[in-house]
Order: sequence, then structure tokens, then C-alpha cells
Amino acid sequence: MKFLDGIRVVTLAVNLPGPIAAARLAKLGATVIKIEPPNGDPLASLAPRWYAELTGQQEIVTLDLRRESDRAVLAVRLTEADLLITSMRPSALRRLHLRSAHEKHSNLSHVEIVGHDEELEDVPGHDLTYQAAHGTLQPPLMPTVPVADLLGAERAVSAALLALRAKDDTGIGQHHRVVLDHAAADAGAAVRHHLVGEGAPLGGAIPTYGIYATADGYVALGALEPHFRRRTLDALVVADSREQLERVFATESTAHWQALAVQIDIPLVGIRDPTVEVA
Repeated sequence: MKFLDGIRVVTLAVNLPGPIAAARLAKLGATVIKIEPPNGDPLASLAPRWYAELTGQQEIVTLDLRRESDRAVLAVRLTEADLLITSMRPSALRRLHLRSAHEKHSNLSHVEIVGHDEELEDVPGHDLTYQAAHGTLQPPLMPTVPVADLLGAERAVSAALLALRAKDDTGIGQHHRVVLDHAAADAGAAVRHHLVGEGAPLGGAIPTYGIYATADGYVALGALEPHFRRRTLDALVVADSREQLERVFATESTAHWQALAVQIDIPLVGIRDPTVEVA
């Protein structure tokens, strides 16, 4: 038996944070009904394989919530549900009469994913703009990981579990708001506190914690702790110097260095080419 067996989730969320959260809840055993607009979830066209991966355990229902008849269908679904997930601006929620859904349906809790909070709650945004505001970008490069969306999804799962637990105790549905801008701010703490970034401890200042070119690719070396650092330097017969490490790593293949890492027990992994499919 899975932890959320018997829990029914209705999600109106599209794009990334909500679908990732809903997929995690489904893996925990919840039954998930995904309500999509007539033009579908944009993720289905932008990343069809990821969309299929996230929604594989869910029932997909198409409703046009601009129509009263379809809103009535949604209302029936909500009377049967334990949890509602949304990821739209508060003004859109109000237009759909969903802002107080947890009050209209006593058994229902609501996890509301928004970009901003309080007086900025209707300001539009996406992962890129949240990251831009909190220093986790390296211009002019685009981000390789949607940090705010992923952290927001995890917070939405936590909020869902808190709401379900509180409802068990009180018998009353709960409302939790997850703010993606806040998630991005927390991700930016590592930059604000100078842990990462150029010249920072995890940004290149420690030679045994970095990325090095090999004869045929790159490796990520994470020998941060003293015992890992010592093993690395002893095995490679070099000083604690980025220049010496660069020279040695360039002499052999990535596979060679990965094999050595296993042999001497250090954290080193070859960097996968993101254009190459994983079997």
C-alpha cells in the first residue's frame, strides 16, 4: 500500500511546477485527474516525452472552463476530491470562482502555485524571470535547469502533504500558497552568501572541486573534503593546483578517470553530453 492510496487529486496546473508535483503525488499513490483546456498543456508540445512521463499515471480530462457547463463538470469533480492544485494568477482563479474552492467543498484542500505574492500577485513571470531576479543566471547563457519550477514543485508536494495531514486532524480543508519567486530567492541564497559563483568556494576557488577537460571530454571532480582531496592529489601525484590538475586530466580519457575514481573512492563523474540519449 502506498502512502496516498485513496487520495483523489484534481489538478488544473499546466507547464512545469504543478505537473511535476502532481506526478510525485501520483507516485505516492494518489489518484490524479488532470483537467486541461481545449488547447492542451503547453508542455505537451514543448517537451512531449517529459509530458508523457509526468502524466502517465493520470486521467486527462479536457474542459473549457469559460463555459458554465464545463465549470459544472469541474465542480462535481471537486466534490469528490481531497486536493486541488492550480498554477494560475489569482485574478484568473477569481474569474473561475475557484479562489475559495476549499471553503465551498469542505473535504477539499487547495495548493495554489503562483509566481509572486501580496501586492505583486498578478505580475506575470516564468522560471527565467524568477531566476533573473535572484542572481542564479550567468548572462548571456540561458539556464540549463528550471530551478524555481523544480523547487516550487517540491514545495507544492510538501504543502499538499501538510494540508492532507491538517485535514485529518481538523476535518477542514486547507489552503496553501506556493510562491515561485520565493523558491528562486532561496535558491539564490548560495549566490548571496558567496558559496557559488566566480572565485567562490564552490565556484572554482578550490582546485579539487571543479570541471576538467580530459582527452575526450570532461569530468566533474567533487573532492571537497580533506580525505577526498588528499586521495586525489596523491593518486594524480600533483600539488593542490588547478593548473597541475588541468595538465594531468588532459592526458587520459574520461573513462580512465572514472575507473580510477572507483578504485580510490573519490567523487568524480564524467560529464554527460546532454545531446546524447541515455539508454
